[in-house]
Amino acid sequence: MDVRAALKQAIAQLREANVPSYTLAAELLLLHTLSRDRTWLYAHPEELVPKGDAERLQGLVSRRAAGEPTQHLIGKQEFWGLEFEVTPDVLIPRPETEHVIEVALDRLALREVREGRPPKNSGAGLWIADVGTGSGCIAIALAKELPSAQIVATDISAVALAVARRNAARHAVNDRIRFLECNLLGEAAISNVATSAVAALQGNPSSVDAVHPRPFDLVVSNPPYVGRQERDSLMREVRDHEPEIALYGGEQGYEMYAALIREAAIRLEPGGLLVLELGHNSRLAVEPLLDLPDWTNVAVTNDLAGIPRVIDAERS
Repeated sequence: MDVRAALKQAIAQLREANVPSYTLAAELLLLHTLSRDRTWLYAHPEELVPKGDAERLQGLVSRRAAGEPTQHLIGKQEFWGLEFEVTPDVLIPRPETEHVIEVALDRLALREVREGRPPKNSGAGLWIADVGTGSGCIAIALAKELPSAQIVATDISAVALAVARRNAARHAVNDRIRFLECNLLGEAAISNVATSAVAALQGNPSSVDAVHPRPFDLVVSNPPYVGRQERDSLMREVRDHEPEIALYGGEQGYEMYAALIREAAIRLEPGGLLVLELGHNSRLAVEPLLDLPDWTNVAVTNDLAGIPRVIDAERS
């Protein structure tokens, strides 16, 4: 079988299984199997596919047709122009989460302008917390955009933090991100700090305070926001294969925001920024939580589909 025939067969099988974006999925699985890029794929349609590769491709296509996400099968996903390792232990990075990065960078620049200071394009002096880091995509993207910023990335899942650490090392930012296993911004269940930071810390930290004792300039988060009541309506790729701990925020989906906002108010310096991703129906429940004296300059940003996707606020 040549490359063209292999691709056509994969596309047909995935289309018959009602797989979303079946052509793209077939391409990615074929590219992964052959260890080639898309340019090569379409420049060599008559290249023969070795028997072993053909069998491996068929296995991957069958698993995708049965509902396994393409990203789990190939072990990676692009986010913010960067390639991230993904496993079933972390939420697959979504394009809409890139709005969190955009809003955070915009608000940081606006804050400096309002204070009559030049924008800190390097992030010098900034301390950032990424709550529920998962694969580390938000923390790492911000570390790349703000090469002098220091970041604390927390997650309640030790296995997710292991993936995040590998991603940080892959993108050479592991010296500026300290990873901590804890719930939100609270006490650590197990102290897990990036290797390069251990020497700078006295003893084993047991909380965010031990890792970073002064208030943060920015807290960002893509918290679990899917309601368990929505479970049956989710795509099988999400419902059956993504980690529940990173997916469900409670029965309604927005239950975690109150605690996150309350802890952020304690951890942020005056004028510090909070940037949160919203679920598709979370705005009405989350926005009133910021209607308090603790917060000012609350704003909501829609995604490309017009859905309220990011809410941000400034600590009074």
